[in-house]
Amino acid sequence: MQPLQKTTFTTYQKTVIALLALTQFTVVLDFMVMSPLGDLLMKSMKITPTQFGFVVSSYAFSAGISGLLTAGFADKFDRKNLLLFFYTGFILGTLFCGLAPTYETIIAARIITGLFGGVIGSISMAIITDLFTLEQRGRVMGFVQMGFGTSQVLGIPISLYLANSWGWQAPFLMVVGLSLLLALVIFRVLQPITQHLLMQSDRNAISHLWHTVAKREYRIGFMATSLLAIGGYMMMPFGSVYAINNLKVSTQQLPIIFMVSGISTLITMPFIGRLSDRMNKFKLFTIASVWMVIMVLIYTRLPVIPLWLIIIFNVSMMTGIMSRMVPATTMTSAIPVPQDRGAFMSVNSSLQQIAGGVASFLAGLIVVQPTNFSPLEHYDTLGMVTSSITVLCIFMMYRVKKLLENRA
Repeated sequence: MQPLQKTTFTTYQKTVIALLALTQFTVVLDFMVMSPLGDLLMKSMKITPTQFGFVVSSYAFSAGISGLLTAGFADKFDRKNLLLFFYTGFILGTLFCGLAPTYETIIAARIITGLFGGVIGSISMAIITDLFTLEQRGRVMGFVQMGFGTSQVLGIPISLYLANSWGWQAPFLMVVGLSLLLALVIFRVLQPITQHLLMQSDRNAISHLWHTVAKREYRIGFMATSLLAIGGYMMMPFGSVYAINNLKVSTQQLPIIFMVSGISTLITMPFIGRLSDRMNKFKLFTIASVWMVIMVLIYTRLPVIPLWLIIIFNVSMMTGIMSRMVPATTMTSAIPVPQDRGAFMSVNSSLQQIAGGVASFLAGLIVVQPTNFSPLEHYDTLGMVTSSITVLCIFMMYRVKKLLENRA
């Protein structure tokens, strides 16, 4: 199916957007729920911040490796079948997470989940690029990335309620149930996506991967994505630990913070998507990045303050972090040629996952918590590192902008 050369959406395109957004919701919830469960999981298993950082990063590293291994094959198959295969593996991995009894087994379960779940985002991106024109993609990505906000509005509060009632494993079992239903709908509703197969060359999977990585303009996009991920992920794993032990937020108040932040994301992302289709994408990205840096430096130095102030600062910071994603993703999606899209998106998603793993691992080395009930130390240092990387990312996105302008 070719992308339509108009800015309105057909009924089928709206259905595809909904399916991809729901898929994104389950995958994002599986990954994002680790942060609010962080304090509960660390105290339950009696693990250190470094160990918890490795729990988070193990998913990201395995997801990145999986993406690189499958990148050469990403353009060789019907994208619908590829999505269903990896989504099934993701469901099984998440089930293992919900059944994991020890620190070692949850590490293994997170690795399995990452091997399959980490590829789903790149497949979705390739589907979006195949079915929607560049003039439509900002809005599409704004809606699809609402999965992040929805996971905070609905998924994380419900997950925390389940975790407080039945243990930290319960949220993963909830994700399994939702994902099984969604997989059946995708199987029945989504049409085959094979247009890219008509433009294939005779390169094998390895040479196709090498061809993708070897292109200088592609590597610029890869570097920009990696810096974007590091800046976005570095503070997230220890967000709940910081809120509970430093800002004195109770476990009952924690879902409120995530819910309000998620609602703001649901409101912001479609608006940013429309704005991204109407104004200079690099300018929008830069404004959001500068706002993010300001709010990160403030948030990581907060004293104990009332809950409503914490929510305001948290929402302001998350608005900056998330508002960068739509213009950045839209710009990088325009870099590859059609026959390289699947491979490019796979490598790009892999580097994003690996970068997120590096960010989580480094964050675990930077912050210190003498006991599981002590205040988290050096979180302000983490904020300064995050801000510095965000500034570097602005420079790399500028290079992406110039690349696209020169090509035009």
